[in-house]
Amino acid sequence: MQYDSGRDFWWLLLRPWIAIPRLIQVLWTLSGLVIVLLLRGSSSDADVQRGLARRILNTLTGLGPCFIKLGQALSTRPDLVRRDWLEELTRLQDDLPAFPHSIALSRIEQELGAPADQLFEEFPSAPIAAASLGQVYKARLEGQSWVAVKVQRPNLTFILRRDLVLIRALGVLTAPFLPLNLGFGLGSIIDEFGRSLFEEIDYEQEADNAERFATLFVDNPAVYVPRVERMLSSTRVLTTTWIEGSKMRNSQELIDQRLDPAALIRTGVICGLQQLLEFGYFHADPHPGNLFALQGRSGDMGHVGYVDFGMMDSISDRDRLTLTGAVVHLINRDFEGLAEDFQDLGFLSPTADLSPIIPALEEVLGGSLGESVGSFNFKAITDRFSELMFDYPFRVPARFALIIRAVVSQEGLALRLDPDFKIISVAYPYVARRLLAGDTSEMREKLLDVIFDESGRLRLERLESLLEVVGQGAPSPGAELLPVAGAGLRLLFSRDGADLRKRLLLTLIRDDRLHTEDVRALARLIGRTFGPGRIAGDFLQRLNPLVAA
Repeated sequence: MQYDSGRDFWWLLLRPWIAIPRLIQVLWTLSGLVIVLLLRGSSSDADVQRGLARRILNTLTGLGPCFIKLGQALSTRPDLVRRDWLEELTRLQDDLPAFPHSIALSRIEQELGAPADQLFEEFPSAPIAAASLGQVYKARLEGQSWVAVKVQRPNLTFILRRDLVLIRALGVLTAPFLPLNLGFGLGSIIDEFGRSLFEEIDYEQEADNAERFATLFVDNPAVYVPRVERMLSSTRVLTTTWIEGSKMRNSQELIDQRLDPAALIRTGVICGLQQLLEFGYFHADPHPGNLFALQGRSGDMGHVGYVDFGMMDSISDRDRLTLTGAVVHLINRDFEGLAEDFQDLGFLSPTADLSPIIPALEEVLGGSLGESVGSFNFKAITDRFSELMFDYPFRVPARFALIIRAVVSQEGLALRLDPDFKIISVAYPYVARRLLAGDTSEMREKLLDVIFDESGRLRLERLESLLEVVGQGAPSPGAELLPVAGAGLRLLFSRDGADLRKRLLLTLIRDDRLHTEDVRALARLIGRTFGPGRIAGDFLQRLNPLVAA
């Protein structure tokens, strides 16, 4: 149950009676869809658009799991897909045709060693949801404990092997004609997709993933992960505790249930950032079908439940630190540092000449920042960035395929709930708080790189920029200053802050004399940011948010 593009290619090539009919079916079906969209896609008639949406849904559903996964990704992007198509596409997440109930019962007995009516106190006669790779039943154990039982679709390994070979072949052959320059990585990106799909159909691996994910958020009350029932799980059957929650699809539906979409978005985005930039282990498929809005709230964070841990991935410590630095370099408009980050991450060759690339980055990406952090939009960046990929030696490393998918899906989910949402307005304050707190050795090293130049001088404008955005994205301006101030002071006077104290002394005392202008500038910055009046106001606001009114 592992993906191997070379082995699977020869497996299908030696079976032309399987490959040729399926290739003809895929090409004929997709060609028909494209022709209809070209002819009728520009219509202003709402009924026509609803009909097109149903045709897209039915086409992807008919082509099977690999194509359904593509539709799921599109269903999270209201900025890429017409809004009147989105409602149909969201059905790809958990509202697909179910496979026969008798097959599911047979699989449960085969995998778990006993019939469902012996294993469960109550087992329904139909699934409550059906997705691309399996369907879910709401069953009851002895007592009042409800569980979700996910049963895998039949013949899935065969279907995935066949279709991935064809998709990879078509992708590599058509890559030179696609309106995107993906460098050398298209085949590798498809391989990454295939690898993740084969991991997703191993439910024992998914159980391990769920338990690992749960340990990362064990102290976070805003994030809930269902418990795995190991005695009722196997390679093709997975049983977990049932989540009573609402799908994060429509903001008005959430409001009607007295849930706060903004608080839920904040939890989802910060949780995603923690996975990428702190833990190095992330959920790569955070679409609305895999996240539930739960009742309750912890401060300014709504409560979110995660399910479906089949598509997970890891990111190296080096990449995590580089990504953190890239966010800071981007917001500080340090395009030289950003170009070096792209080299370190593999988007540029280590031998690439950066001198023509740096001004191009500034021209293409600088304008997307607007006047403030909050105006940044990830979609705008990806649109403009594609321009660079035609003229400069950029490529997408295969290991970033799932990272990009996770970020794009997370932003797409947030945009469904709030069309004006800007992911960086939450991301950058989060990164700034982590840098200023210096809670890990890697964050302390990055903080020193950010606020001191190569000659050891303190870059006050960088420090001021970090402090200014700390409270952005929070419900009340400046509400995060107190904890950041406390963490910063603890760092400064702790053993871990030795390098920071040394750098500060060296920048203030140069050429055997005290540079009072730097001291005064630093004092003014501290006064503006942490003045008694502002701190008192923030303190009262944290105690009672109504004080601000």
